[in-house]
Amino acid sequence: MTLEQAASDLVKIGSHLDVRNVGEMRSLLTAAQESATGDLVLDMSALQVIDAAGLGLLTAAHVRGERTGHRLVLRNCSKELRRVLAVTRLNRVLHLERRTLDLSA
Repeated sequence: MTLEQAASDLVKIGSHLDVRNVGEMRSLLTAAQESATGDLVLDMSALQVIDAAGLGLLTAAHVRGERTGHRLVLRNCSKELRRVLAVTRLNRVLHLERRTLDLSA
């Protein structure tokens, strides 16, 4: 499983968010959003591969979060992911946490 709920409102995303696992991820993310008590933070530090299906999932989860009053926040986005979000202009829609990726773990 590439999605792991680490705390009540923090979800760790695995290395791939693509067409092969987007259905499973949608179910898990929806459940996490329904149980969230505040903003739902997605830790993207392990993400290595994302495709259009993964971007669509993030966008749909963002819209669902906006409707329910629980923002979806992306944390620890790599430079590559930030570049993809900028090219697709999703960086203007999705909420990205400003702090940088901590690589000293």
